[in-house]
Amino acid sequence: MARVMTDSSETAAPAPAVQADVPPDHLAISPLSPHFDAAILQRGVGIRFKGVVRHNVEEYCISEGWVRVQAGRTMDRKGQPLTIKLNGPVEAWFEDLGEGAPVASK
Repeated sequence: MARVMTDSSETAAPAPAVQADVPPDHLAISPLSPHFDAAILQRGVGIRFKGVVRHNVEEYCISEGWVRVQAGRTMDRKGQPLTIKLNGPVEAWFEDLGEGAPVASK
């Protein structure tokens, strides 16, 4: 077995920057979406849209300033809820951090 020698002057890879404890910029609750993340959703994400806390948000994007909400009980032909896109200021935070949690907003 060959032994690989390393130069002792090599430095370790820099540690990733500490990320603030805020939700991602774009998140969806549908497992079919590329923006779905079950681990983040289990923590609970609070959404404030145009100054009002919303509990019916299907997907949001903070940087683009929009949320998608279900349009009544209407379903598409694949059985997924129809959604409408609403534009305005969006703020998100993790609910498991309690009061005073850092808020992600634009």
